[in-house]
Amino acid sequence: MMKQANTSGTPELAALAGELRISVGKLIRRLREQAHPGDFTSAQKSVLLRLDRDGPATVSALARAESVRPQSMRVTVAGLEAMGAVSGKPDPADGRQTLINLTPRFRKQLKASRAAKEDWLVRALQAQLSPREHGELMAAIKLLQRLADF
Repeated sequence: MMKQANTSGTPELAALAGELRISVGKLIRRLREQAHPGDFTSAQKSVLLRLDRDGPATVSALARAESVRPQSMRVTVAGLEAMGAVSGKPDPADGRQTLINLTPRFRKQLKASRAAKEDWLVRALQAQLSPREHGELMAAIKLLQRLADF
């Protein structure tokens, strides 16, 4: 006989989950509006963020990290190279491999994009929330981080 899960509070948690999803989605869209628009696909954005966070990588390592085939990653990287966002150079540890990295020009664009998003968010925090609410938001951020790490 299967034990039934405790369902008390489920409608409230479902409502909370729905509101959280909607609110976070809206905030993400608003932040994206502040950046300079780019013609990057989701796959390209993911690779760019990974290279920014983790540093240079081979196409094979990027493919493993993104759970795609190396052939697919080669297409993604080629598109980014054509746009001037990444470039490759021989791996000093293995000259047969090529390390892909962000170009200096793209790093500058990325930094400007992040600054625009943060500037907008600082203005929104100042205009929309009280100092007490800033503290509440800080506590909520810690909770969101725990959810994201689940």
